Amino acid sequence: MGKYDFLVVGAGLYGATVANLAAEKGKKVLVMDKRPHVGGNVYTEKQEGINVHVYGAHIFHTNNKKVWDFVNKFASFNRFTNSPIANYKGELYSLPFNMYTFNKLWGVVTPDEAREVLDRERAEAVSSLKTAGVDEPRNLEEQALLLIGREIYEKLIKGYTEKQWGRPCNELPPFIIKRLPVRLTYDNNYFNALYQGIPIGGYTRMVSNMLASPGIDVKTGCDFFDDKAANMKLAEHIVYTGAIDTYFDNCLGALEYRSLRFENELLDIPSFQGNAAVNYTDAETPWTRIIEHKWFEFGKDEDGNDIPKTIITREYSISREAGSEPFYPVNDEKNNNLYNEYKKISEKETKVTFGGRLGQYRYYDMDQVIEAAACKAAEII
Repeated sequence: MGKYDFLVVGAGLYGATVANLAAEKGKKVLVMDKRPHVGGNVYTEKQEGINVHVYGAHIFHTNNKKVWDFVNKFASFNRFTNSPIANYKGELYSLPFNMYTFNKLWGVVTPDEAREVLDRERAEAVSSLKTAGVDEPRNLEEQALLLIGREIYEKLIKGYTEKQWGRPCNELPPFIIKRLPVRLTYDNNYFNALYQGIPIGGYTRMVSNMLASPGIDVKTGCDFFDDKAANMKLAEHIVYTGAIDTYFDNCLGALEYRSLRFENELLDIPSFQGNAAVNYTDAETPWTRIIEHKWFEFGKDEDGNDIPKTIITREYSISREAGSEPFYPVNDEKNNNLYNEYKKISEKETKVTFGGRLGQYRYYDMDQVIEAAACKAAEII
């Protein structure tokens, strides 16, 4: 195998973006991934005419026109709008929290009526914190109560969040819930973004198009760590998108991640739940949500025909065990401090760039991954 300018470890969005931009500049790139496919966690696989999101649902959304223009070079996007539903013990509520949610909970009709109830609920939370001598929320529970009040927190946040993270809300950092959208409008669009959709034909096709340059070689089913020393010699520079602690053989200890387990079911019916995503927000239901994949593309195949069957996925949040995929960094104080120690070591690796959710131990939306990769590519190419 010849010498490359770049070896990119990981064929997800970060790696594919760097590889594409490097090849565009005339660089020779090898992309290596231990999985038997490209796409990383956005990988989709066609089953029964349905593009199944194998590693969980991914809806592309961004306010960044440069990122939007970039991805549209490799795929056409449909008009899918993310409008999930919350199921609390059989009661259905709109997500994000909006006027439909408030109407069902409190019978309010106008934004002013909803604001009055929300202000009252929030004031109670502020009063409780002051009584406890607390100026700023110390954990997710306190942050949620300040944002939305106790009733919505108890019904639509607490159970789901504790299942998702595997620990009580009062032990989780407050920043996790700051992404929570609350709107005094009758708008069921979860993402308040200018651009949104699903790539027609699936994410795998989009990523494959990103890697289709003649300057890029792709090697799947190949683990970088099977012969790390030899692989390090394949290129002048390494872009590593795997877990940073794994790269350093967990020499300082293992960083914590949450993982996911999926149960897929093919059903010989046209519709199971009538929506792409339904979140189960009570603590008793063991799964966090059910995805019905066909509704990401309106129940149609690429020719516009109705698909007669459906595929659902029950999603379970689990602690990361040996062999399971790391999905969500646990960005509490202990893990962030440990990551910072790994980051200090990584800065001595002048030949290696660490990027992406695992390489930088942070939560990224898809557009943020692409933006970060493009910025890094501009530095190192």
